[in-house]
Amino acid sequence: MKKTVLFDRHKELNAKIVEFAGYMMPISYTSVNEEHLHVRNNVGIFDVSHMGEFEISGINSTDFIQRLCSNDISNIEVGKAQYNCMINESGGIIDDLIVYRLETKKYLLVVNASNILKNWQWIVDKNKKFGCSISNLSDDISLLAIQGPKAELFCQNFSSDNLSELKNYSFIIGEFAGCEDIIISKTGYTGSGGYEIYIPNNKALKVWDALFSNKEYDLKPIGLTARDTLRIEMGYCLYGNDIDETTTPLEASLSWIVKFENDFIGRDKLKNQKIVGLKRKLVGFILIDKGIPRKDYEIFDTNNQKIGIVTSGTMSPTLNKSIGMGYVNIKESNIDNYIFIKIRNKLVKGMIVKRPFYVK
Repeated sequence: MKKTVLFDRHKELNAKIVEFAGYMMPISYTSVNEEHLHVRNNVGIFDVSHMGEFEISGINSTDFIQRLCSNDISNIEVGKAQYNCMINESGGIIDDLIVYRLETKKYLLVVNASNILKNWQWIVDKNKKFGCSISNLSDDISLLAIQGPKAELFCQNFSSDNLSELKNYSFIIGEFAGCEDIIISKTGYTGSGGYEIYIPNNKALKVWDALFSNKEYDLKPIGLTARDTLRIEMGYCLYGNDIDETTTPLEASLSWIVKFENDFIGRDKLKNQKIVGLKRKLVGFILIDKGIPRKDYEIFDTNNQKIGIVTSGTMSPTLNKSIGMGYVNIKESNIDNYIFIKIRNKLVKGMIVKRPFYVK
């Protein structure tokens, strides 16, 4: 089982450690509610060094990544990033990822931890026609997510660059916490703003310790459980729950990152699905009656007919109500439609609502 460079720091902070995606990862330090609300109101730090990073460069790199990804790669300027999907030949989602344009012909792909090996094998195979230089940097890079409304003020203490000038999905490479060549990216998975910091492993401890030496801001470590509740409040998809190779981006309400003018793998299947029409759709819902929805719970209509399945669910610490996402038959997917979730053999009333659930 792998450990991140910061594993001992998590143990010192009395983190609850479990296996996740092949790594021993901190899922909580105090309580999930406390950690969740701290990110919503202050600033918290996540060790997400289990995520994967692939570097792709060469004269054909843009064409190659465009072949792999559903979004329009030509829209990414140097210093910008873009949310994306890699699609298989059947239109299913191999992974969702962030693509960074480091240089004109040099990119960094950040992928989900559980998919590193699968993605790498896919990319290596598809690269045979493009001849790009590809490197798997996943074991060489630590990734810290510093998130929350006070993240900008906090991080500015460790950078000589004006971080307020960074726009969403933009990044700089510079000095951070006394270390050079650090990627500072205005991205995140919480909906509360902040940065993701890409650090060579041999500098990660120095950066972590420097951040916690600052006592002006109440920086707290946050575990992966709160990361999950935060992303659910935003209606963000989690690979393995809400999306996988059996779901398409159109079904997952990710059509905004599908640009049909580009010749990506799986395009024709998605075009056909768009023409024929969707049979199911990922929706968000709240529970009106008492209960907490969980993955794989069944969803029923008002006539007690099964119409779908829950993919993610939680009790929202911010909203103090039960929320979730799931796939339902397209005819039952309208906003304000009443549904029922089967929880412990009882049908609990809910309603389909717009995402995100949490709005600043």
